[in-house]
Amino acid sequence: MKPRLLVLSLGGTITMVPTAKGGIAPSLGAEELVASVPALADAALIEARSPLRLPSPSLTPEDLVAVAGELRAAFAAGFDGAVVIQGTDTIEESAFILDLLVDGDQPVVVTGAMRGADAPGADGPANLLSAVRVAASPAARGLGTLAVLNYDIHAARFVQKSHTALPSAFLSPLAGPLGTMIEGRPQFYVRLAPNPCLPVAAGPLPPVALLKCPMGNDTRMLEALGGLGYAGVVIEGMGAGHVHADAAPVVGELARSMPVVLASRAMTGPVFTHTYGYPGAEIDLLGRGVLAAGYLSGLKARLLLSLALRAGADRRAIEEAFAVYA
Repeated sequence: MKPRLLVLSLGGTITMVPTAKGGIAPSLGAEELVASVPALADAALIEARSPLRLPSPSLTPEDLVAVAGELRAAFAAGFDGAVVIQGTDTIEESAFILDLLVDGDQPVVVTGAMRGADAPGADGPANLLSAVRVAASPAARGLGTLAVLNYDIHAARFVQKSHTALPSAFLSPLAGPLGTMIEGRPQFYVRLAPNPCLPVAAGPLPPVALLKCPMGNDTRMLEALGGLGYAGVVIEGMGAGHVHADAAPVVGELARSMPVVLASRAMTGPVFTHTYGYPGAEIDLLGRGVLAAGYLSGLKARLLLSLALRAGADRRAIEEAFAVYA
């Protein structure tokens, strides 16, 4: 018997066609996307829904929390897997939220397209077919949320958008893809242990600031953060997690009033914890009460911190949440 899949469309380039005002905008729904790829019927029994029709820059973490709740309800009702369609600008964030909130072994696959539905060589149909085939595969069970684009199968915790235009925009630079679509079926070369999940129903998401550190000693934005109502801060430091020496005491002052997590502005790689000892380096910052993000990007560290705070995590629980990614 074919697996039963839920396909949710949130919008994005894959759903976009030209408008009378110029440019492309979200228009197509999940049912239209599924109907446009007849081969999907051979892979699974599909129920298609369109909870949103937004470009992905307009999606919010709260939107994805609601999607996570819908997926958990669907799995409890007997669905064998799910595909979430959305714009590529925020896929790495959306996939990570779902990875943090959707438990169980059923595959969740996020996909989209780099080219609009009417463009020559539109990649949406191929990506959607690949995503459904992955979600329908027993080999995808227990791997958490995946992102499938351009025939590559990525883990949510690693995937990053690396180009503004190419269909091959998505990479997992730290570890590589988990697998690839070959001859119409997923082949996995790596398996990951699932990470702990956080609760879906836990109230509003606390606001967490994300600040990238450039060269120089301008600390005005850091100094302002404490009075802006944020519940936490993620700082993308230089290199392995470094800031200008003048910024270090300001960061330490912030860490006395709220959780401050140190990530790196580099494309990939973990934050160090015990190599550099100069003022503003990781040993200095961690000694001032800052927490390390491990290998998570600033984008993903912000989401983990917000969801952990939403679940009522104290400092020790926040440290444990990030230790998973050390």
